[in-house]
Amino acid sequence: MTPRDLPVVSAVFDAGADDRVFDSLLFAGPLVIVLIVALGRSLVTEAVAIAYIAGFVGYTLYQWVQT
Repeated sequence: MTPRDLPVVSAVFDAGADDRVFDSLLFAGPLVIVLIVALGRSLVTEAVAIAYIAGFVGYTLYQWVQT
């Protein structure tokens, strides 16, 4: 069994470099971390982090359902 055989992981592999939304989410992750470091932990930065994680997981699940 390879990681590609797992349902959610295979969706991430299939999204690949041809998916601009996935690429944007991967690029935005470190920016969210820099934002939290720069502004400190607050309600706003926690909301941004939660929204990012929800968007990333939601889009990955969306890609999984589409395949």
